[in-house]
Amino acid sequence: MAEKILVFLEQRNGQIKKASLEVLKLAYDISVKLNAEIEAATVGSNIEMLEDAGNYGVKKIAHFRNEKLGYYAPNDYSKLIADYTDKNNFTYLLLSNTSLGKDLAPRVAVKLDAGIAVDCTEVSVIDSELHLTRPVYAGKILCEIRLTSQRKVITFRPNIFKAEKVSDDNAEIILNEIAEVSTNNKVVEVKTSENKLDVTEADIIVSGGRGLKEAENFGMIEELAKVLGAAQGASRAVVDAGWRPHSEQVGQTGKTVSPSLYIAIGISGAIQHLAGMRSSKYIVAINKDKDAPIFQIADYGIAGDAFEIVPALIEEIKKIKSN
Repeated sequence: MAEKILVFLEQRNGQIKKASLEVLKLAYDISVKLNAEIEAATVGSNIEMLEDAGNYGVKKIAHFRNEKLGYYAPNDYSKLIADYTDKNNFTYLLLSNTSLGKDLAPRVAVKLDAGIAVDCTEVSVIDSELHLTRPVYAGKILCEIRLTSQRKVITFRPNIFKAEKVSDDNAEIILNEIAEVSTNNKVVEVKTSENKLDVTEADIIVSGGRGLKEAENFGMIEELAKVLGAAQGASRAVVDAGWRPHSEQVGQTGKTVSPSLYIAIGISGAIQHLAGMRSSKYIVAINKDKDAPIFQIADYGIAGDAFEIVPALIEEIKKIKSN
């Protein structure tokens, strides 16, 4: 019997998240090497353009729909996905290692008595078996994992794999209306920051640290992020100080990011912060301390006063964009 792969597609406000499309394309690549079948499943209310996920290699998507499930409900989501995985004999369940994925994956793994590997950054197929790689010990060591359980649950770090289309085909949507749900939660209001990118999905991130001295000085971080079309990040120190919201915190106790470009301004480079961003493709550090640990992993470093360098950098970028 051919192995079967199920991809969980995470949605927000009725739209499939880019991080899930990355996993879907990766699942397609894996399915070709394993000669495996691939399907997807999602949970929510009304999801826009769901059939377009077929562009990334999946032909059938199970949509479990209920108005109360438009927002994440751990018990209902995990039961629906675990039951569907078990009923249809999927070998692999793949998810993105987003905040939701981090919570959902272990819940489903327990229900399925499955092995689990989280936050994977590499995968290869050797002798019809997946070999997975994930960073451990704050990124100091890369651990290779092979799951030997009958069922396998795997999450992949966002922004590591590309969401590239493989066809123009639409997926068949199998709609499953869920009559009853266990959640009694009622979402009254959702507040989001307007025009603000999520650091976990951004291609460019500009982060500030304690070297900026006070919260008011983050204005230049915001301006640099704006001219670059980047998301704003922050170190734990400034979040703990109340300068920035926790949603911007990058690091071991914050969010793990993998952008194409990460600009660290006034961040010394504590190991906890490095654990959250060292997989960035290119790292630029600006710090007045030439011996700051951040320079050890930076691709480009500027040892100098951020209050002089950043405004000059903003002006140069504006000049380039105006030409």
